Amino acid sequence: QVQLVESGGGLVQVGGSLRLSCSANGIIFSLGNMGWYRQAPGKQRELVATITSGESRVYADSVAGRFTISRDNVKKTVDLQMNSLKPEDTAVYYCNVDGSIALGRRFTSWGQGTQVTVSS
Repeated sequence: QVQLVESGGGLVQVGGSLRLSCSANGIIFSLGNMGWYRQAPGKQRELVATITSGESRVYADSVAGRFTISRDNVKKTVDLQMNSLKPEDTAVYYCNVDGSIALGRRFTSWGQGTQVTVSS
């Protein structure tokens, strides 16, 4: 069982910054894609940013140029640096990680979510 623990959410003013961190705990043979998603009230969960094992990054158009995703394969963490925050960035942010716990045994895990609120 791979568990993800998120931290770093909170309340910030418009234009401010926050850094989210997600740590993967458990027996992990290899890490694959790591990413962040978010869900605002009344809306569907959407992709924010992902990073592959080869460190290719994909960003939602709404956050490109403001957010930066990074990973540390030794620490088994994925971070999201969020700058120039806007009220529309307010949401619960979820970490997602996939990989394998042994040869041929894949996993996909979600974090519990961390609230980000941007006040105007």
